Amino acid sequence: MQFLNGVTPQFDLTYDDVFMVPNASDVTSRLDVDLSSTDGTGTTIPLVVANMTAIAGRRMAETTARRGAITVIPQDIPGDVVSDVISFVKSRHHVYDTPVSLAPSTTAGEAIVLLHKRAHGAAVVVEGDRPVGIVTESDLTGVDRFTQVRDVMVKEMVTVPDGIDVEEAFDALSHARRRLAPVVAPDGRLVGILTRAGALRAHLYSPAVDADNRLRVAAAVGINGDVAAKAQSLIEAGADVLVIDTAHGHQRKMVDALRAVRTLDPQVPIVAGNIVSAAGTRDLIEAGADIVKVGVGPGAMCTTRMMTAVGRPQFSAVLECATAARELGKHVWADGGVRHPRDVALALAAGASNVMIGSWFAGTLESPGDLYTDEQGRQYKESFGMASSRAVRNRTATDTAYERARKAMFEEGISSARMFVDPARPSVEDVIDQIISGLRSSCTYAGARTLAEFEERATVGIQSTAGFAEGRPLHTSW
Repeated sequence: MQFLNGVTPQFDLTYDDVFMVPNASDVTSRLDVDLSSTDGTGTTIPLVVANMTAIAGRRMAETTARRGAITVIPQDIPGDVVSDVISFVKSRHHVYDTPVSLAPSTTAGEAIVLLHKRAHGAAVVVEGDRPVGIVTESDLTGVDRFTQVRDVMVKEMVTVPDGIDVEEAFDALSHARRRLAPVVAPDGRLVGILTRAGALRAHLYSPAVDADNRLRVAAAVGINGDVAAKAQSLIEAGADVLVIDTAHGHQRKMVDALRAVRTLDPQVPIVAGNIVSAAGTRDLIEAGADIVKVGVGPGAMCTTRMMTAVGRPQFSAVLECATAARELGKHVWADGGVRHPRDVALALAAGASNVMIGSWFAGTLESPGDLYTDEQGRQYKESFGMASSRAVRNRTATDTAYERARKAMFEEGISSARMFVDPARPSVEDVIDQIISGLRSSCTYAGARTLAEFEERATVGIQSTAGFAEGRPLHTSW
């Protein structure tokens, strides 16, 4: 990356402070751009779902891996549950979504709660593993909550056979005027569900898979306790990436944790953070990190900068840390601060190999939280920071009352925020589509066919607040 006219800024910059200038390009199509990362994580699009308990669960991990990203399972979750999540994700199909399955005797009240666990908003009614009907929210609207789904389900289904070509499946669904269909094995068993959008995305994205062709998933561990033992259990469970995570990554306990994990010879990438300086980057890499996580205070749920004055504008932090990591043959992830697809592109231009996203994905149907409706009828999920009172309370549940009270004195972060579900983009896949569409266009403007070329060719300028405002669309007449 180079700055426009060779002018090196004398102050730190956020994503809002900069813009990209188009270069001469011979890239004729956005689909000619390869967005695979080169940091060993196996992502085919440069997105990582942050290890936050309000965001990263098994549905999120399954869905994002199917589209080429990777989700980091949080460190606050019990080890046996993390193992179950990893096993679940690795057993999922590359193309078909995991259906919500209901027995015919399931009540409408029970069903309506489960429908929004999948973005397609449908459940398959099964008898003996064989689909006998489909039920959607419209089928349950105005129905007594104790009515059984057998009485309201749609029995005239369109099914598609396991192994069908996705283009053929898309055409079949379009011809039948259906948006989804159960996928059945030759013996009639339900093996998944395929939507028209899913069939289309299967051609546009490549799943992130391991050496055994299973979907990838990452897992996090903190720096307290027996870090090596916890990391070993995650390795044995099948985690594809280990993330050693703490708010202040440039400290002795992190260095010790990294060295302990490195002695395990894990054979998977080790990510460590968070830091915002070249010195912190070098120290963590020398201690054993393959990837360093950059970002202190830019997250939507984070109050660190207002509470402590500690942090750094994210664009400059990523640029400096990526430069230091590159000199040592390693990589950085940009963690936090992205609000628009442009910010993802700028993080990659600054040298990040992947971009970690949290709150942006919290308001999607795949996040683990319950779906609520506000006074205006808008749907939302609750999100919270990992240093907030809510997160600390969950993390210290096994401590003594005194220890919990003592730790509660040092909480930071927002404990509860409403992340509204965008009716036009309710699924994390919809948000990924938006991000990747913008990123692919950014690469064509830069004349880049790969992320490595994009980082090399990107030209970035500095703008005023008015310059940033000028680039925002107007949703009403001026």
